[in-house]
Formats: sequence, structure tokens, C-alpha cells
Amino acid sequence: MEPDHVDEIISAWGHELPEIAGLPLELAKRTALLVSAFDIAAAAELEKLGLTQAEYGVLATLRRIGAPYRLKPTDLTHALLLSSGGTSNVIKRLVAAGYVTRAAAEDDARSSWVQLTPSGVETAEAAVRATTAVHARLVDRIPERTAKALSEQLRIALAAIEEGVLIRR
Repeated sequence: MEPDHVDEIISAWGHELPEIAGLPLELAKRTALLVSAFDIAAAAELEKLGLTQAEYGVLATLRRIGAPYRLKPTDLTHALLLSSGGTSNVIKRLVAAGYVTRAAAEDDARSSWVQLTPSGVETAEAAVRATTAVHARLVDRIPERTAKALSEQLRIALAAIEEGVLIRR
């Protein structure tokens, strides 16, 4: 294959700091670029709906868990890898937009439920469909066999590294 942008980065670091120019840097750069491509494509679709990535994350999380489409803010924070303050700000914006409501938890006066409104369900579904479609257009550029193999290899890699990095128990 032709050298790509990541190969150029690795080569440059190979001259400057050879000890860092290896497979870990190459994997980090390639996965970051892949994530960036998906995020940029999704962001364009979400902008059409007036949503940020964080707002989309909350709406999609609530929608995918099924009726009654509600979670506690702490559960959203963990599911989305956001800070509690960040989650709180997103929830406030979604309440103001009419996409979610906040109600006191019956079993714990210190907690609350965040629940999709009918408008929130509709918006979540529109956003999920739009981002999935744009992601599918990106994946369609990859031979199917390659995409399936990549997905399986990423599953193996994530299983090996996510404990303690992405999942804190």
C-alpha cells in the first residue's frame, strides 16, 4: 500500500524520537483518525437536528434502553463517559428543549430520573437514523470483508485494553 498520513507521522517521529515511533503510536493515530471520520460525519447530521454530540449521546442512550426511556443522571454519566457536571449541563439543555423531563426519584430524595418526552423519543430516533445512515455510507467505502475483520479485531483489542481505562470498576 501507498504510505499514508500516519506513516508520515511515524516516520517524522522516527527521526526525532525513535523510541516512540512504533506500533502503539501507529494504532493510536489510526484509531483516532477513524473515530474522527465517524464523528465529523455524525456531527454534520446532528447539526441539522440542532443537537450536539453530548446531547445526542443522552437521547440515544435513553432511547436504546427501551420504555419508559429513563435513567438516573449517574447512570447516564457512566454510560457516556462524561463528567457529572457535563451530564448535568446537557440534561439542562435537553429539558429546556423539551426532549427530556427530570423527576424526583421516589426511592431516593437525593436523586432524580431523566426521561424522554414524546418529542425526545422522536428526536432521538431521527438522530440515530441519521447518524447510522451517514456511518453506513462511510463503511460502504470499505470492502465488506475488511470491515467485518476490522470490527472483530477492534473487539479483541478493546477487550484487552478497556478494563481500567474505559471501564472503571
